[in-house]
Amino acid sequence: MKKIYKYMIVGLMACTTLSSCLESSLDTNPTDSMSGTGLLANANAALVPLNGLYRSMYSAWSPTDNTHQCFGISAYNLMADVMGEDMIMSAMGSGWFWYDCLYNVKSRYTATTWRSYDLWNCYYTWISNANYILAAEETMAGTETEVNYIMGQAYAIRAYSYFMLAQSFARTYKGHEGEPCCPIYVEPTVAGTEGKPRSTVQETYDQIVSDISKAVERLNGTTRKHISHIDYTTALGMQARIALVMEDWATAKKSSEEAIAASKCTIAKVSEFKGLNSVSAPNVMWGAEIISDQSGMYAGLFTHMDADADKYGAKARKQINKELYEKMGTTDDRLVWWNPEDANNKNGGFQQEKFKFSDIQTWMGDYIWMRIEEMYLIAAEAECRLGNDAGAREYLMDLMSKRDASYSCAQKSGTAMGKLTSDYTGSLLEEIITQRRIELWGEFGRIYDIRRLKQGFKRTTEMGWPTDALLVNRNANDPESYMWVLTIPQTEFDGNASLDQTKDQNPVGDTK
Repeated sequence: MKKIYKYMIVGLMACTTLSSCLESSLDTNPTDSMSGTGLLANANAALVPLNGLYRSMYSAWSPTDNTHQCFGISAYNLMADVMGEDMIMSAMGSGWFWYDCLYNVKSRYTATTWRSYDLWNCYYTWISNANYILAAEETMAGTETEVNYIMGQAYAIRAYSYFMLAQSFARTYKGHEGEPCCPIYVEPTVAGTEGKPRSTVQETYDQIVSDISKAVERLNGTTRKHISHIDYTTALGMQARIALVMEDWATAKKSSEEAIAASKCTIAKVSEFKGLNSVSAPNVMWGAEIISDQSGMYAGLFTHMDADADKYGAKARKQINKELYEKMGTTDDRLVWWNPEDANNKNGGFQQEKFKFSDIQTWMGDYIWMRIEEMYLIAAEAECRLGNDAGAREYLMDLMSKRDASYSCAQKSGTAMGKLTSDYTGSLLEEIITQRRIELWGEFGRIYDIRRLKQGFKRTTEMGWPTDALLVNRNANDPESYMWVLTIPQTEFDGNASLDQTKDQNPVGDTK
């Protein structure tokens, strides 16, 4: 692990430097006023490296030439969306995200400029930084509430990072519990730290569940200092997401319901959060407030999404699957998120208008990572899975009553799902998932849902996909495919003696 650890160890100090950029919005002290050990001496000082860690979640961070598609959480959500069938990339453009869309990255694991290296090192850097914070718990000065606020966030960040590693470098949880996943580290790492072998999927999720449970416990009763911080309700939202993947419907129901009850967020009308570029919208649970000197410019979400800016978004337009678009009723307010009449529509897909710069001239726009609407959709799915169709319909109607005045799901029932995402059965569960696909389009990462739902998918020209991206002769229709399981970067094998490349590397192709 020497090469990766070398990068990870400097992560804490690098993040503290980044945190100085947050002063105007997070009210932190300048980093040069503290020594390395002083950063974690007390809960107030610990906000500096913690804020720096959050800053890295929306910054262009890649140490190589990949920064324009490596800007943290929003970049990886976009990556996972173009890997599915609902978000169409109409053209290659400048190449950013195109190779994710075509599943043409796995064979490039020896390079430090491609997705395997990017994701692996980013998540492990966050884990390393969280471990340094957690190791200081016994010596950190402050009230119990103040220390809990720091530690709860560190546990949540570690849980989130391992959760995303598991979703990127292994097959989905259910049915693959005994398969290899990723190495687990829960202590601070130094240059001589011995590398760990790959833990199983079950062992990884055991760590994730433990960490997110501790995060929920520690953050309960604390008060969030900034929207970018993971608070009690955000941790509950993460717990609900994890439970969905694990098919733990009872926990998904409980956590999402508690998040709804505890949050001050409300389901917003489309007109109240048009552009998805402001964390001040009433439905935002967690996001990054981007201030004037923090714009990623070309290396940012809106550059890739907003075609009006005449940058990457205009060269590789992001469009909705026409088939999914037509699932909306004629009175659905979300229709404005896409433009069927755009003169630049290609191949039949409809240009997105959901993500827009708040100020094109200054490259400004906040990143939204969790909305309260998602909690209603999780609660609806969990109720449906538990056999309570009435409860599921009620949660779904809570959302849809703010979206479409003519909407009704009164006749929907059951949990039948098609083998392919385009094989519609008419069940209530399918309706919940369909509304989830529409509501969270571009925000969540469609491929993660496809994986956990164990459905295959197909892209067609009728949907609006260009012929270059149809994935001909690929196993996208097989939910057991390794197509969307990333390869481990070569640098990990070079530095970790506990891994054997001939045995521990994920399949480069679609099947094992």
